[in-house]
Amino acid sequence: MEMRTPAEIQESTEKLLQDLKTVVHDGEELLRASAQELGERGQAAREKLAAALEVAKETSRRLQERAMESAKSADRLLREHPYQSIGVAFGLGVLIGVLVNRR
Repeated sequence: MEMRTPAEIQESTEKLLQDLKTVVHDGEELLRASAQELGERGQAAREKLAAALEVAKETSRRLQERAMESAKSADRLLREHPYQSIGVAFGLGVLIGVLVNRR
């Protein structure tokens, strides 16, 4: 399993949130544009899309809250144990350095 740094995790979370926002925005635009031109089947599809957009909005909100909680928790942990954090970071750096130089 690949270990990712907190910065990489935050970057991918932000990208995911941005992608979700884009999908929601595009879906809302599609719903507005096609509102008058839909028949019976189109209306059912529109309702399904609207439901999916609501789920995507809720998922985006929950992911954003979880990311903020994780960031605050990590910040709190680093502030409560600064020397231990430095020691762990140093140890991981040494371990990675040793592994890279073994090649």
